[in-house]
Amino acid sequence: MTGTYLGMPAFPPGPAGPGAAPAPGAPDASAFPPFPVAAREAVRNQVLRANLRHATHTIRDKRARAVAELEDWDRLRAAGKAVKDHTLRHLDRYLVQLEAAVTAAGGTVHWAADAEEANRVVTELVLATGEREVVKVKSMATQEIGLNEALEAAGIAAYETDLAELIVQLGHDRPSHLLVPAIHRNRGEIRDLFRAEMAAWGRPAPAGLGDDPRELAEAARLHLREKFLRAKVAVSGANFMVAETGTMVVLESEGNGRMCLTLPDTLISVVGIEKVVPTFRDLEIFLQTLPRSSTAERMNPYTSMWTGPAEGDGPTAFHLVLLDNGRTDTLADETGRQALRCIRCSACLNVCPVYERAGGHAYGSVYPGPIGAVLSPQLRGTASAIDASLPYASTLCGACYEVCPVAIDIPEILVHLRERVVQGGPVTREGVRVRIRPAHGHTAERAAMRAARLLLDHPGALRAGERLLSRARRLRPRRLPGPGRAWTDTRALPEIPAESFRDWWARERETRR
Repeated sequence: MTGTYLGMPAFPPGPAGPGAAPAPGAPDASAFPPFPVAAREAVRNQVLRANLRHATHTIRDKRARAVAELEDWDRLRAAGKAVKDHTLRHLDRYLVQLEAAVTAAGGTVHWAADAEEANRVVTELVLATGEREVVKVKSMATQEIGLNEALEAAGIAAYETDLAELIVQLGHDRPSHLLVPAIHRNRGEIRDLFRAEMAAWGRPAPAGLGDDPRELAEAARLHLREKFLRAKVAVSGANFMVAETGTMVVLESEGNGRMCLTLPDTLISVVGIEKVVPTFRDLEIFLQTLPRSSTAERMNPYTSMWTGPAEGDGPTAFHLVLLDNGRTDTLADETGRQALRCIRCSACLNVCPVYERAGGHAYGSVYPGPIGAVLSPQLRGTASAIDASLPYASTLCGACYEVCPVAIDIPEILVHLRERVVQGGPVTREGVRVRIRPAHGHTAERAAMRAARLLLDHPGALRAGERLLSRARRLRPRRLPGPGRAWTDTRALPEIPAESFRDWWARERETRR
């Protein structure tokens, strides 16, 4: 479900944030700096922070009001979690059932183990039609695999049709939010972008275009309309896939999805395997929770469903590309697999104090914010600097868990992934159980944890250490030396008490006898 927030005031144009220059897609994670480096640059960008603060506060306040209207929200949340957990436990069965249902309805199912295979399948399907351009909707999975770049390399032009995705594409930018990919842009920036770039992609922006949201939306509508009417091939994602019927479901709020899904002759849907639900009835839950949790709407404006192709009614050829790309490896992790419940509502981003200040580009992934901090290191592994740093992109405040409509315990996964980064250990990679080494830069942390374990395992040594600290409390430094300096740059060392709790307790008990 993608929306565009054009209510941001026209702050003076500024840079989009760290890492914004590369084109959309999913390049090698090693190309991105670690989260602390990118975030440090982002928090200095006052325009970016103003855009994010205004937009996230507006969206989350509206969401809170929409959710409060439902007395059974907690039960809906629990039901969504239960359906997703059941599906993940039996994912193999439901995917086979989905394939059979799609095939019976006249569609063709393709299985893609990774990004390279998915890109090859889609490129070959488009080339087989003889066309050299496609229109796109629901682009998150295709951005994950870098499909636009693969199509461009084959001489195929891909046009994004979600308004926010169009803004990102025109700006040679990357998305920074799940629901509002161009949240880092304000109205003035969007106006300037339309004036400068639209003509190179098709119909130019109207003369004298201003920054009023209605003018911007109309300019995008005119620009895209000719593409909708001309395109013979569309590439989509999906919010849900129904195993029992083979039905694809797309939720969107602009109407562009309806155009992409009905006007072209060929429709190719690239969907992560975790998007399947067992029955049509299960949609009852998510069609209530997703709109309220994402765009704060009681009912989604455009909900499109299709079950295979139909002669004379929409596309005559339908292809479903089921994308793994690290999802079965994630499924093998008993703690981390709950991230696969995600329905991409973006509620966690809008309440996260870290995301609000750092923005989405600092996460180095198409999946930013708290859910990106737990999903990307599992889909891509923790070998790169950015993926090893993402589990630390959180205060562990728990706000993300409180608003998640499928009750993903993101703080639990973050702690789990931090342990993996620091200690290494067994993980599943490409279906094989392997043991990874600890990430670089955590030697002091591992040493401190080993020392703490040794001390806590020996009460006598712990007691002696506490008494020594109490006697030397006047020598307490204001800042820690070495690796501890970064910690005390933003925190004050606590005062050392005159006696330990253990000694105080023993003295009090002796006094009362």
